[in-house]
Formats: sequence, C-alpha cells, structure tokens
Amino acid sequence: MTQLPQFSRQLLHPRYWLTWIGIGFLYALVLLPYPVLYAIGCALGRTALRFMNRRANIARRNLELCFPQMPESEREAVIKRNFESVGMGFIETGMAWFWPDWRMQKWVKTSGLEHISNALEQKKGVLLVGLHFLTLELGARIFGIYNPGIGVYRPNDNALLDWLQTWGRMRSNKSMLDRKDLKGMIRALKNNDILWYAPDHDYGPRSSVFAPLFAVQDAATTAGSYVLIRTARPAVVPFVPRRLPNGKGYELMMLPDVGPDMPLDSELATATRMNKVVEECILLAPEQYMWLHRRFKTRPEGQPSLY
Repeated sequence: MTQLPQFSRQLLHPRYWLTWIGIGFLYALVLLPYPVLYAIGCALGRTALRFMNRRANIARRNLELCFPQMPESEREAVIKRNFESVGMGFIETGMAWFWPDWRMQKWVKTSGLEHISNALEQKKGVLLVGLHFLTLELGARIFGIYNPGIGVYRPNDNALLDWLQTWGRMRSNKSMLDRKDLKGMIRALKNNDILWYAPDHDYGPRSSVFAPLFAVQDAATTAGSYVLIRTARPAVVPFVPRRLPNGKGYELMMLPDVGPDMPLDSELATATRMNKVVEECILLAPEQYMWLHRRFKTRPEGQPSLY
C-alpha cells in the first residue's frame, strides 16, 4: 500500500526538467477562473481532434460497436464533445492536484452521499465503482473530500509524474494500491474501507471473462469483481463525477448500492451484472467517457480484431 510519498532529490535530475516546466505551466494555468479554464479546455480538445486521428478513429469504432443504431451525425457530435472532454481532462488533472478543497467545493454539488454513510454505519467496506470517465482525476479528489478512501492505480513510468500523481490523489484520500494487489484490495474492504475500483477497461486475457457490454456480446471483462465481492461482501456503490454543461461545474453522483442483487454463482454472472452497472453509469454522461481506449482489443480465441 502506497502512503504519502516523500520528495526525493533524484526528481530534480535534468532528465525531469521538461516535466517540471510542464508541471509549472499547469499549476499557473489552473489559477485562472473556472469559466476561463472551461473555455480553454474545450478549445484544447477541439484542436486535439484535428491531430489525434488514430484516437478519434478508436473512439468512432467504439461508438459504432456499442451503439450500432446511432446515426452517424449523432456519433460525430458525440466524438466532438468527447474530445472537448479530453481537453478538459487535462485541465481537471491540474485542478485535482493543485486546487484547495474550498475551491473544489465551490464548483461541485453532490447527490447520494447517504449510500456511502449507510454502508459505513453497517460496518461494511465499500467497493466504489468508478469508471474511466475523463473527469476521473478530479472525481477521485472531490470524493475524498467527503469520504477519504483508497485508490487503485497503475504506477506511472515517469518517476516524477508518479510522485506528483500519488501526492495529488492523496491530498484528500488515505492511500493507493497497485491494481495488481488483489490481496490488498480484499484486506481494505474487510477493514471496512472505501476502495475506488474500475472494472470497465480491457485489462487483457489473463483473469478476464467475456461478457456482454452494450451491443458487444463478448467484451473481455475483469474477473476481479467476482473475487472482491464474493470474498469481502462489501457494499457496491457506483460513482459518477459528471461535468455540467457551459462551465457550470460538476455533479458528484453516488448511485444506490447494487451489492445485494449482485450474482456470485460464477465469474461470468458477476461480470455480466457489473457490465450492466457500467452501462448505466456511461449513459449518464456518454460524451465524458474515455472512448479513446481500445476497450474491445482482447478477443475470444480465433476471433478477428474489432479494430
């Protein structure tokens, strides 16, 4: 389990100087008023759409696979708004790392916090189902202001960014766990902690099952949900940090506990139900989801690539 990181002199090495310049720029940028940041972030995203052709095509393909009945014009409109969200995601990372709590709370309204408090009052751990929305970094920081928890993450290859990311996330949370540390996750839940957990990406064939997701009938889905819920019996609370339109701020939504109706008779049954939860969350803010990820890259043996 990762505790609050200590700064090391090694992070001042010349190989990190460009990274430090970028960090300084981001810190100065997020001092601007939020409506200005909103305009800058959306403009950055629209500009990125002109150059990130490969990622745009991945997003386009994901939307085709998930929503085959969606008209092309509507799909292209979603992609445009999605890239605006990409630009905002960059801005929001700086906000998450550098904004004080009072400034966060000024721009956020919450709903469903009682689902967390009810679980904690019952002495249950909380599996906080947090998807890969482009508001992910900001959402985790905001949630921790109200209910500090434990994050699950993949360590960054850049030591400076890994230190900053961990420091930023732990400004309002307890600690971090490597996403490979399944035993640590179970221990946290059995200790009645809140564990941020993302079951929505394709993590490869190992420890995955193929379950339906939207119109894709065989999406590689982590079997970790089955192990965690069956072993620790936590509350399972979906969590959506939704950006409001026109620079009006954010809505932090906790949905009702789905743990009581989670089937645990097989990995596939749990994965299928969890994907239904994922679908419900995505539909609350589809243009803010990370469609740029090759969600369906892992295929059943003998099946051709979808990309």
